[in-house]
Amino acid sequence: MAYQYETVKLDKGMYSEAGRSFTKVLEQCDPSEQYKGTPLEHLDAFQRQLKRFDIRVKGSESDVVAKFFATWESAVLFPEYVARAVRQGMEENDILPQITAAETRVSGMDYRSIASTPGDEAKQLKRVEEGAVIPETKVKAQENLVRLHKRGRMLVASYEAIQFQRLDLFSVTLRQIGAYINRMHAADAIDVLMNGDGNNNAAQVFTVGSGPISGTAGTLSYDALVDFWSQFAPYALNTLVVGDAMADILKLKEMQDGTAGLTFQGTGKLVTPMGATLVRSSAVPAGTILGLDKNYALELVRASDVLVEYDKLIDRQLERAAITSISGFAKIFQDAAKVLKLGG
Repeated sequence: MAYQYETVKLDKGMYSEAGRSFTKVLEQCDPSEQYKGTPLEHLDAFQRQLKRFDIRVKGSESDVVAKFFATWESAVLFPEYVARAVRQGMEENDILPQITAAETRVSGMDYRSIASTPGDEAKQLKRVEEGAVIPETKVKAQENLVRLHKRGRMLVASYEAIQFQRLDLFSVTLRQIGAYINRMHAADAIDVLMNGDGNNNAAQVFTVGSGPISGTAGTLSYDALVDFWSQFAPYALNTLVVGDAMADILKLKEMQDGTAGLTFQGTGKLVTPMGATLVRSSAVPAGTILGLDKNYALELVRASDVLVEYDKLIDRQLERAAITSISGFAKIFQDAAKVLKLGG
């Protein structure tokens, strides 16, 4: 039985269609819907092209890089292979889903988020008498634009150096590039949560041993964490992002509670005695704990997914090929994120 994917004409111009990725262009030429009920229904359009050219990218029997360049059309698949391996590295141990409330995709480098800053009176949903005016919550555009940052790495390798490398091994290097890129995006997110996005909305900072946080400066106690937790109303402290302070939290005797231990052993996730999820990141400054209500604190703005210089990769000029991703972050509600410093 002949399938449509076997006759799709591949061209590097498929990477340059505005607003659409290579995979979306390929899916339009070879829709996955038509493969339902066939042995190929579990493959997307790109994976079907790998099958067409008999390119194996995983496992001990994976092919060498040179297999992509056996024909001109198969070479067109190489940038997408690179992008997918990089994205996989970005998704491994990705903390952004744990600290962002919403994701917005934009087509340019300029984006202005919205904000609502009601006072205590406006936060109360009071009873409205018949004929009375319903109280208003005002939403307005932020004064300053969200800063979008291009983060990336340069792939520096000649075709001669990698042509005989197995794709499974080469993917490891690409996944590491993805991990580096995502680590930088996470650092951007933490910086915005702590210092604001340029709209005078830095997080409020508390210090252990200085009211309203009890305890002794330089020492983290369970009481200090409870005092920190109590500052979040009406929001919920459901996420703690920490760096070196992770050890201080884990050493608390309350963390030796049986339920906390069973949760960690069963799911691999650390929780505090207050139920907040612990997220570790080296981007958090020493002696600092970043607390937030992940449902209301941060907006992720993406201007592009992983981009590669497809011309250089397809034409085998691999000496310097850039792999980049563009994103930024905006504070949604300022009071949904706060900082606790151990002091001392």
